[in-house]
Amino acid sequence: MHVLAMLDGTLADPEAAHIRVDDLGLLRGDGVFETILVVDGKPRELGPHLDRMARSAAMLELPEPDRAAWQRCVDVVLGAWQGGAEMALRLIYTRGPESGGPPTGFALGGPIRAKVLRNRESGVAAVTLDRGFHPDIVAAAPWLLLGAKSLSYAVNMAAMRYAEANGAQEAIFVGSDGSVLEGPTATVVIADGNTLRTTPPTSGILPGTTQAALFRAAEKAGWSTKVEPLRVADLRAADGLFMASSVRKITRVHTLDGAALADVPDLHAELNRLYESEY
Repeated sequence: MHVLAMLDGTLADPEAAHIRVDDLGLLRGDGVFETILVVDGKPRELGPHLDRMARSAAMLELPEPDRAAWQRCVDVVLGAWQGGAEMALRLIYTRGPESGGPPTGFALGGPIRAKVLRNRESGVAAVTLDRGFHPDIVAAAPWLLLGAKSLSYAVNMAAMRYAEANGAQEAIFVGSDGSVLEGPTATVVIADGNTLRTTPPTSGILPGTTQAALFRAAEKAGWSTKVEPLRVADLRAADGLFMASSVRKITRVHTLDGAALADVPDLHAELNRLYESEY
């Protein structure tokens, strides 16, 4: 089942048509979105997600999102949800009709896909893919929208299909300089001893809300955390490689480019325990 609420706070039929055919989010991917994990009726990292949506909207020069309206919209979906304990909640915000008019905004709640739940438990194989840009271009070319969570996700979805066609479940983008970036829909995290590391947003990646929650919890438990450039060799040499995202939570990568990775006993369970301790 799905639950749909428009930005004005009204519930709508998720099976009916609501988006104009000339909406620029549909025609050109001209908009932004967020996906939030809801567990037992409580959205995780809602504030950071709304902050990130505002940053993405500013990068696209969209009107500043009305935070109170989005909070109300989220509350309507939460109140109407009758599915399982977990829900994936998508917030969609577009430029609106090509002919002019207000932006389009809505929240859509739905179940977590079965394969995501399986991968949380069994782990995934990943392939590294060239993203086609050098991180140095980020500051020089703001029109590329690197680091914005825009609706223009065709490349990301193509990368996931390529990974699956080649026997993997995830992809990890690499810059033209060989630096590790991010997954198409997840943040890369590695563990070395009692240190967690991830790549910096300055390299053109999306700041990870789930990764940030994990790092907060790890620091409280006495771990060290670092945000710094990584190379593919770092992923292979680490005690553990993980993909972090709202719906994935902390998913282990057990194989990279066809080669098995280290499997430190209980490491995955410990990182998931740390993450859950935040809630």
